[in-house]
Amino acid sequence: MTVQPILQIPSIEKQFWHWRNHRIAYTVSGEGAPLLLIHGFGASIGHWRKNIPALSEAGYRVYALDLLGFGDSDKPLLDYTMELWRDSIADFWTEFVGQPTVFVGNSIGALLALMLAADFPERTAGLVLLNCAGGLNHRPEELNFPLRVVMGTFTKLVSSRWFGPFLFDRVRQPHRLRGTLYQVYGNREAVTEELIEMLYTPSCHPGAQQVFASILTAPPGPKPSELFPKVQCPVLVLWGEDDPWTPVKGARIFQEWGQHHPVTFHSIAETGHCPHDERPEIVNSIVLDWVQNHS
Repeated sequence: MTVQPILQIPSIEKQFWHWRNHRIAYTVSGEGAPLLLIHGFGASIGHWRKNIPALSEAGYRVYALDLLGFGDSDKPLLDYTMELWRDSIADFWTEFVGQPTVFVGNSIGALLALMLAADFPERTAGLVLLNCAGGLNHRPEELNFPLRVVMGTFTKLVSSRWFGPFLFDRVRQPHRLRGTLYQVYGNREAVTEELIEMLYTPSCHPGAQQVFASILTAPPGPKPSELFPKVQCPVLVLWGEDDPWTPVKGARIFQEWGQHHPVTFHSIAETGHCPHDERPEIVNSIVLDWVQNHS
């Protein structure tokens, strides 16, 4: 059996927790009221490397974990769903946190945070949503005809037993990762070699391609608007204005929600899909100010 190296990230020490016979990486730092950080697709704990120190030093106990299938967590061949990850985080909360928590998420991590607040309101002190995804995958009716065909074909190819590994190996190459990041990061200066290595290293795991294929063929999960009625806590929504994946116009549903729910909304100029990594000073400041006043 090949032992995969642990991705070393300055100032972040990972520990491991066993959940349903799978090993999940996590980190915890600081003391105080709990914040739990949930990364997006393809990312890991390291995507919060610019946020964890600032949040923990401000007087919070900060938790983050690599979702099953990502980062240094195991990559078993499973049917990956939003509900699977929600359940893993809920069980993590039970074992390690145990008190009302502010859940902070980016992209699908933000959708997971919404699910946790809707399904476990007694565990949730607040939500911070950064460029919240509308689902794990796009629903076919959400795509225009040409893109619908392209995405359908790509999904079939990457899931192919024969062609899938070849295609995945091309997609994950560092120069292609850099090109993708340049498309989705409004702040290109944040696309560093450290970031590319953080995304590339887990993709070298033998199970990574099968995880990738499983996620691309998974159901999208609940829509944010379906979860809103069950959310009881205050919500902070941050949105990078230059995000091509989840355009800022998609944030209108959150602004409309704010007409009858405590929602605070901030858009961040010249920023793409990952505001916490692209503009950490701005995001950390807004989050800390909001948490101190709303949770």
